[in-house]
Amino acid sequence: MRGRRAFTTYPGACGACLALLLGGCGGGGTRQDAHEPKGSFAVQVTKAHFPTQQSVAREARMVLQVRNTGTQTVPNVAVSIDSFAYRSDYPNLASNKRPIWVLETGPGALPRRPVESEAVSPPGGGQTAYVNTWALGALAPGHTGTFVWRVMPVKAGRYTVHYTVATGLSGRARALVDLRSVAHGGPAVGHFTAEIAPRPPATHVDPETGQVVPGAYPLTP
Repeated sequence: MRGRRAFTTYPGACGACLALLLGGCGGGGTRQDAHEPKGSFAVQVTKAHFPTQQSVAREARMVLQVRNTGTQTVPNVAVSIDSFAYRSDYPNLASNKRPIWVLETGPGALPRRPVESEAVSPPGGGQTAYVNTWALGALAPGHTGTFVWRVMPVKAGRYTVHYTVATGLSGRARALVDLRSVAHGGPAVGHFTAEIAPRPPATHVDPETGQVVPGAYPLTP
């Protein structure tokens, strides 16, 4: 896929990484959550878009906009994705995690290159130590953070991608979606379902108008 890095996630990975990071190296380091405020922060997903019809080898964009609807600054607005990969039992694989979508570019600003060069699958400035989580930093009240993933479908079929919004990376800051009562709040979660066709839809040029007319997506297996 043009030299892109495969994006692999699986349940429990974030928790395992979190335990390692909190423990530090050698037990003498500062805890990652030492300066993260503890509490609940109200957020709202104001936009969630991922094309429901896609095809292999045709780029797609997934967009999430998260707004801070509370009165306190969110310590670090983050989104975890599960998953852009599937588990394969085919023998002798180097890894049984195989991509459904390959990540082209992740959320966050791209780093400035000091010399002229060609970037290949830049991860984006929102990359974190967790393989399936991106963070955009602090989010002031009333402000919105926009997460954009450019991905390339590589496996035909029907798949569901789940996302979870967090307000910190260490679990001390909890995201709520209901401003009125903490008791009635809950994690900001959602999902997308996409059909990936084995090839792009056939198109043709209307001889009378000269316009390109898109065809129907082929059936998924």
